[in-house]
Amino acid sequence: MTRLSVNINKVATLRNSRGGNNPDLLKAALACEQFGAQGITVHPRPDERHIRYDDVYLLKENISTELNIEGNCREQKFVDLVLETRPAQVTLVPDEPGQITSNHGWDTIRHKDYLIEMCQLFREAGIRVSIFVDPDPRMVAGAALIGTDRVELYTEAYAHGYTTDPVAAINPYIQAAKAAVAGGLGLNAGHDLDLYNLRYFQENIPGLLEVSIGHALISDALYLGLEETVKQYLTQLR
Repeated sequence: MTRLSVNINKVATLRNSRGGNNPDLLKAALACEQFGAQGITVHPRPDERHIRYDDVYLLKENISTELNIEGNCREQKFVDLVLETRPAQVTLVPDEPGQITSNHGWDTIRHKDYLIEMCQLFREAGIRVSIFVDPDPRMVAGAALIGTDRVELYTEAYAHGYTTDPVAAINPYIQAAKAAVAGGLGLNAGHDLDLYNLRYFQENIPGLLEVSIGHALISDALYLGLEETVKQYLTQLR
């Protein structure tokens, strides 16, 4: 079964909009675990507009499933945070300043030397490394030469194309997944996956180990409740 890691950034966004600690981020993370999620994902950014750096330390000390920290390793504060908390997995994302959400993967050919250095740094600390990439077999093949453990496929294009032509939408991801398998890489995926497009993606992508889902899942929880929502996402992955 593909594992579900719940991205709780949006819970932090809601909390920060009023100050205080309501909703309680840790309580939400523990509830996701209780309801069956196999991991918790956070993506701290320099302005701390959702996840705060202090949140990450609290989560690491208290959750029992895998913690996945996503972010831009070109920020020294992010690198220090990861090395200090030592999550199960760090996902390297090439965010740009002021970017609202992640919208592209690494060019693993152009940035090969830099990514080799960063992967070595984190892996020597005992942290599994995943690199965020577009569904391009060349970028996946490039990642296989870097020393990463996994790649995470950026799935926004799939989610947008699924509503009109699922076969065309999934094809680049199948090719990228095959390149990951050929390169000996583990395979994650995330961005805009939801209850409507998740099952088709999971059924057609060979070797999919983990999906990270936040915005859609937390939005669905407003209507269905968090427990029912997590269970429905897990059902799509079975």
